[in-house]
Amino acid sequence: MKAAAYIAGLLGLALLIGLVIHADVPAILHTWKQAGAPLLWLIPYRVIFFALYAVGWRAMLRPFDPGAKAGYGYVLWVTTVREAVDRLLPVASVGGGVVGVRLMRARGLAAVPVSATVIVEILLTLITLYVFGAVATLILLHSGASSNHRDVIAVLTFSLPIPLGSLLLLRYGAVFQRMERFLGPMVGLHESDAGASLDADLRACLARLRTLGVAGALQFVALVSASFEIWWALQLFDHPISGAAAVMLEGLTQALRHLAFIVPAGLGVQEGALVLFGHTLGISTELALAVSAVKRMREVLCGVPPLLWWQWLESRNLGDHARTTRLRR
Repeated sequence: MKAAAYIAGLLGLALLIGLVIHADVPAILHTWKQAGAPLLWLIPYRVIFFALYAVGWRAMLRPFDPGAKAGYGYVLWVTTVREAVDRLLPVASVGGGVVGVRLMRARGLAAVPVSATVIVEILLTLITLYVFGAVATLILLHSGASSNHRDVIAVLTFSLPIPLGSLLLLRYGAVFQRMERFLGPMVGLHESDAGASLDADLRACLARLRTLGVAGALQFVALVSASFEIWWALQLFDHPISGAAAVMLEGLTQALRHLAFIVPAGLGVQEGALVLFGHTLGISTELALAVSAVKRMREVLCGVPPLLWWQWLESRNLGDHARTTRLRR
């Protein structure tokens, strides 16, 4: 997986370099200079996205945390850390969930039920992304898609059974129990019921349809809210577009970025999608790359502080563990 992520990252970097080489870099820099400091408003605005996701995740955690050890503020912070890990580190968009479970364990929550909520939330995000992508696709078709766009739409359509099949498998199958039975003897695990417990907690989460509906609706609103980044950037770049057009660009860009999840940070994929679909709206390559740079800036400025805070917390916990070990000796 690590080797595949590095190879995919190099391919994405090559695509990005190719786009930049064929673009007018001075024009991109001039566009950024023209927009100026108002672009920074996108950083506090991103809190809305995190807040909506945190509300949904907290609702799924509630039955497993009756004592409210992980309050909403803590869940919100962990949500920002998860997003930063997935967006900025080469973890194939799954490392954030692992970090989230670890941080919840630090608050005294059991690993298995928390893992179940993370898995369900990720699956719910995939389904929500497809709904968002479908809305974006309808907008694209209404604008008159070219044959190249139709190829992309076909890829999105034929990959739809993946999240739906995963949902049914997790809801009605004992996936992790079967994996544990198969892998247990190979790695020396015997008489462990973690797989069965995880399957049970997954079924419990998926049976709470009202909670899933609320969490899914909040995720959809969060994804739509991210379209404002494109709308705001193009307003500042003196190329205003409609809200529907911004939704189309954001929806299809995110859909392709998640399909290419193995590419670290969606490097090159995001830029290529914005260039490809932006041309439908008369957006030049230079403007599309400038918009992508705005989104990259927001990811870094929103992601680095949570990452540093998380690393500080981990180092402090490691130091406490080392001191405790020395005292026991």
